[in-house]
Amino acid sequence: MEKEIGKSVEAGQARIDFLSSNCDKIEEKGYMKRFSSDQLAQMKENLSETCIQINDIEDEKKEAMKDFKARIDPLSDERKRLLSGLKNKAEYITEKCFKFVDVDSREVGYYNGDGDLIESRPTYPGELQTNIFQMNRTGTNN
Repeated sequence: MEKEIGKSVEAGQARIDFLSSNCDKIEEKGYMKRFSSDQLAQMKENLSETCIQINDIEDEKKEAMKDFKARIDPLSDERKRLLSGLKNKAEYITEKCFKFVDVDSREVGYYNGDGDLIESRPTYPGELQTNIFQMNRTGTNN
């Protein structure tokens, strides 16, 4: 088969009439039609403009996401704190606590500023030596 047919006939309707009158059958068929060099150059220019626009929009998106992150992070931290408190029904705090060593029962107790026992444990060997403050305790719970 020849690579080209009807190229000698003027392009447009005249060439279509020539091809249709000389063919065996006309069918709808899909195929890949090559672009001209001008079309390819135009497409490359359009692609570069599109890439620049996408890059600009992505930069704007990054800035907006930074703003959203700055707004949402404190709220997320607060949510975690509240959920932890609800789950544990308590909160973790650090404050001055008062340690008492009971030599008789060989226990150590830690009390908060309200006088509530927050922790107790057995004494360590070095904690059993009585000092002048332990000897002066009255043993009353006020």
